[in-house]
Amino acid sequence: MDYPYAERLALVEQLHGQSVADPYRWLEDATSPRAREWQAAQDELWLAYAGALPTRYAFRSRVKALSAVGSVSTPVWRGDRCFVLRRAPRQEHPVLTLDGAELLDPAKLDPSGLTTLDSWQPSPDGSLVAFQVSRGGSEQSVLHVLDVATGALAEEPIDGCRYSPIAWLPDGKSFYYVRFRQVLLHTIGGSDQRVLADEASYGLDLSVDGRWLTISAARGTTNDLWLADLRSGGVPQPVPVPDDTVTLMSVGQDGRLYVVTTQDAPTGRICVGDPENPLVWHDYVPADPDAALSSLAVLDKVVLVGRTRGTVGEIAIHDLVTGRHLGEVPLPGHGSVGSPATRPFGGHEAWFSYTDSVTPAAIYSYDALTGETSLWSHAPGAAPTVEATATSVPFRSADGTALEMLAIAGPGSGPRPTILYGYGGFGQSLTPTYSAFALAWVEAGGVFVTATLRGGGERGGDWHKAGILDQKQNVIDDFLAAAEHLIADGWTTPSQLAVCGESNGGLLVGAAITQRPELFAAAVCSAPLLDMVRYELTGLGARWVPEFGSASDPLQLKTLLSYSPYHQVSEQQYPAILFTTFANDTRVDPLHARKMCAALQHVSGNPVLLRTEADSGHASGGASQGIALAADMLAFLDRQLR
Repeated sequence: MDYPYAERLALVEQLHGQSVADPYRWLEDATSPRAREWQAAQDELWLAYAGALPTRYAFRSRVKALSAVGSVSTPVWRGDRCFVLRRAPRQEHPVLTLDGAELLDPAKLDPSGLTTLDSWQPSPDGSLVAFQVSRGGSEQSVLHVLDVATGALAEEPIDGCRYSPIAWLPDGKSFYYVRFRQVLLHTIGGSDQRVLADEASYGLDLSVDGRWLTISAARGTTNDLWLADLRSGGVPQPVPVPDDTVTLMSVGQDGRLYVVTTQDAPTGRICVGDPENPLVWHDYVPADPDAALSSLAVLDKVVLVGRTRGTVGEIAIHDLVTGRHLGEVPLPGHGSVGSPATRPFGGHEAWFSYTDSVTPAAIYSYDALTGETSLWSHAPGAAPTVEATATSVPFRSADGTALEMLAIAGPGSGPRPTILYGYGGFGQSLTPTYSAFALAWVEAGGVFVTATLRGGGERGGDWHKAGILDQKQNVIDDFLAAAEHLIADGWTTPSQLAVCGESNGGLLVGAAITQRPELFAAAVCSAPLLDMVRYELTGLGARWVPEFGSASDPLQLKTLLSYSPYHQVSEQQYPAILFTTFANDTRVDPLHARKMCAALQHVSGNPVLLRTEADSGHASGGASQGIALAADMLAFLDRQLR
């Protein structure tokens, strides 16, 4: 292909005694004239290539049809008022509803369709809703307060509220929140009072009676924790958390302190205590060594404990007083189960979402009085049925670690075009979920495989730690072992195998194709981290040092260089690759994809393309944007694998 010219700088830095080349440093500044000229030429190259993809519009049609299920959230109750987030099939963004009627539609706030509703939280009586919106995928949330009765905004907007939790006080006149990564107490129509000034990623939880405020702050593989008695001055008191463990606290409607911790229990255990003496707990629900704890919900007479066993969700029922195991909540199938939601003051009902590889997400209710589970709300729309079967495929990594992957395929046997998807980081679990992207590929005769890798959260805290810092190569080895097993087991061949990943999964894809390019015919690398020497200098990279390490540390730099995809590119053939980036991505700067694209275009004879989307960011945008992106990815892979 005739690629746009990209100057290779003779830039080599000496870092801790190591020579680190960076020939495309100039592509980091997207606003420079030559970077803009290069980007414009890449845009033209992609549009010309995409326009000639024979299956592009066929895939767009099928992804659109399979996406027509829409979405629905678990309910949030305030007395008899029921708040639900719903997206109908023809809507770009979900709409907040109250008792089935529209309350807040992002499209009416901004007819351009570029504004998203990032989060929302009703006041205790449901008369007000604190909600956050951002524009163009930036995730730079602005907080507003809506008067439910009038539909008017109750006060001026507040900026700097990215990822801010909201904890309303019982009077509905004030709430705790996070602004510019500090904890504040805000009074409606008044001013703010600073509660914690140190910047961090905070979580907030307030007991239903408004007395106990719990604050947590993520800190690598552990967290900091505070508990404040708001009846006695409200000053947050630190609660010690042992190193390398995570401990979270919440005071239930019964006044008891519930503690979820990985201390002496990598998969998580539950303890209880008295909030007036928060350093003393006793065991309540022991850890299950084979299932990671994922949620806790307190009802009047029982508690519901969510776990992930492998990749399959389950909800156990335990006695409220003793914690004794009583049984299991009946579930619709073997898939992903969302955290149960309850009424603020408990009750006997809980609501949760369920989905699997071929089943759109729906909301179910569990009644503790009858022991029955029933469908509460199906997906708002309907989609064609795809004849597909999900098969669990066990395999082993290079060091013998037992792993599994989930392969979705239609009828038939023998090697087929296959997409291998992975993530393996930040303790995030990949569990079965309905995906129009995956099903459109399967419907077209392909196989879609999701691999469970170290670094994720599927098997608890130790599983995550086994894939971070100097253990990051474990994740890559797991992914490569999955590819090798799919080939050896007859699912596919190297000429029919592609890898796909997003964000941290994009890093995984970049590492896989630079370490074992002969295993793959194609790759899609979306919003990726690829220059691991300089990742911490842009976006949210500085917050990810506990996951990856820092180039400022000599030993960690050595580890980063050992797998950093940008620094591993050499004079050889690589799989065809499509980089997809988003101009307003404030988490992972698109510079990673630009630099890697230029590096691969310099050496590889296979197609290397860059798809950049304006007015879009790291998080999900409008439905039509997602459909178009999915179709382009599938059409690109289809062309390479058939």
